[in-house]
Amino acid sequence: MEKNPLPRLDTKVEELRNHLLPFCRLSIGDTWTDPQGKHHIACGDSSDKNFIKQLFNKNQAVLAVHDPPYNLVMFEKQSVDEFIDWSYKWIENSYDVLSENSALYIWLGADQNDNFQPLPQFMLMMGETEFKSRSFITMRNQRGYGTQKNWMAIRQELLYYTKGNPDYSVQYTDIPKILKGYYKEIDGKMTDNSERGKSPTIRSGNVWVDIQQVFYRMQENVNGCYGQKPLKAIERIIEASSNENDLITDFFSHSGTTVMAAELTNRKCITIDIDPIFAEISIRRIEYFRKTGKTGWQASNPFAKELSKLNKNQLEEIGIIV
Repeated sequence: MEKNPLPRLDTKVEELRNHLLPFCRLSIGDTWTDPQGKHHIACGDSSDKNFIKQLFNKNQAVLAVHDPPYNLVMFEKQSVDEFIDWSYKWIENSYDVLSENSALYIWLGADQNDNFQPLPQFMLMMGETEFKSRSFITMRNQRGYGTQKNWMAIRQELLYYTKGNPDYSVQYTDIPKILKGYYKEIDGKMTDNSERGKSPTIRSGNVWVDIQQVFYRMQENVNGCYGQKPLKAIERIIEASSNENDLITDFFSHSGTTVMAAELTNRKCITIDIDPIFAEISIRRIEYFRKTGKTGWQASNPFAKELSKLNKNQLEEIGIIV
């Protein structure tokens, strides 16, 4: 079982999901409280105002990092208008639980084959809220998708907003090779800008080309979780827009990357997922890290122990290729 990755758990793999659900500790409305007192992982609807209010009680976060499903809510395809109406609800809830001076980051896709929806509609909707737009960040993937008749799609979009006037810590990164250029003659020799610079680092801008896209060979990989965000990207956000011991939140936990990044950067985190399986994965990721020091399962998966009890035929019956 160690070398048999899970298929995407956000698709209609009903037999596998039905097998995994009994191993999940949370149902809708339940919350896992970290025995070390740092984090809370809840299973529930981020657009439900009463649920969010009860979960946070009087606590307020200084940072929210959300990665919503771009056009899927529990496997049901939504129209763009429905997606925006739903998004407005969890954006309002985010505003309510964020402190007077705080930051909001939202990963959001743009379907280049369908008028780039829902990105433009979402951005217009955000203009009707109290949040202030600050930056439009692009993260470059090393792998992409496309056809011979279109440009390869290798970007991920990240929107940055603020509430009030939060602190921001400038982030520096190694100088990526891609930034070499701007040649100039110095003392008779043609040099590029990186040769002329005196610093080994560069101030991070709103185009990120230095972060490795998560794939199966990486330790942080969580099989079954499609579109997993890199820990380095979330850590960069956290370190730019919060301080140690601050409370941060993520309304769409998925693979548990935000709570994992909070653990690594000494922050507290309240995270939510409407799917009990992803909520369980988030819990297990923290537990696994504390036990082994590993940030993911690489060639294994979060439910390897339970699935190892099944034979080849049983695994294939629930959709796992052996």
